Parts: sequence; C-alpha cells; structure tokens
Amino acid sequence: MTTSQNDILTSFVSLTEKIANSKTNILDFGSPEMTFYRGEIHMIKMIGEFPGIYCSELARKLGITRAVVHRTVGILQKRGFIVRGPDEEDKKKFHLFLSDSGKQAYQLHEEYHQKHDQALLDYINELSPDQLESIGGFLKHATDLIDKHA
Repeated sequence: MTTSQNDILTSFVSLTEKIANSKTNILDFGSPEMTFYRGEIHMIKMIGEFPGIYCSELARKLGITRAVVHRTVGILQKRGFIVRGPDEEDKKKFHLFLSDSGKQAYQLHEEYHQKHDQALLDYINELSPDQLESIGGFLKHATDLIDKHA
C-alpha cells in the first residue's frame, strides 16, 4: 500500500483537529472526585514531574497563558489536588506541589497512559532508525506549522 502526500496531509489535518477538539474532553478515573478536564490532569502531571514548579514555568511548559494556569491552579487547589508552598526569596511567588489526592490522580493518569499508549510504544520500538528519523522530521515540521498558525 502506498501513501500519497495528500493522504499524509489529510491525516495530519484530521489529527490536528482531533487534538484541538479534545481539549474539552473529560477524563473519568472512576469517581466524581477523580474526574478532570484534560488541561487539569495535564497540569497535575506536570506538577508531579516537577514538584515545586512556579506558575510561570508551568505556563511555559504547557504552552498556555499564566492566567489560565492561575485559574486552573485555583480550581485544583480548591478541589484538594494542589498545594502552594511559599518561596523564601520572593513572597509574591509560590511553588506548586501535589497533595495526596493529587498524587493519586497523577498515578491514575500514568496508569491510563500505560494502558492506552502501549500499542503506539510497541509500534515505535519496531521502527528502524531511518523510519524514526523520517517521523521525527515530519513531527518537527508539523509542530512548526502549528506554531505559525496558532
């Protein structure tokens, strides 16, 4: 089976639209208190990977505005998933950490990805170095294109 350039571009546009439209999807980890918007759980993931991160760093890493980070941090803090820690050098800043509930949500999210991403990981592991190079180049160009259109 051969794939044409048009097939690749059509698939890429379709993937981009699915990603853009999935931002409002809700992830349910089995109970009402463990239900999150995608942006919320990805913020929990980032704080779990970088304990003590600042809001500005979180915004940069997630590619969103600080206002969105502050609003979402406030929601997650009220729900008991995030705690703020003081910055000893700058009283206006604070560090972000996961609470015990946040750590549980982080773990559930990790398990979700381990379960659902295994087929992709298996596929990637079977690719040759040349195939990986081609895909990597395509993803770089695709990311650059999205950045220019965002």
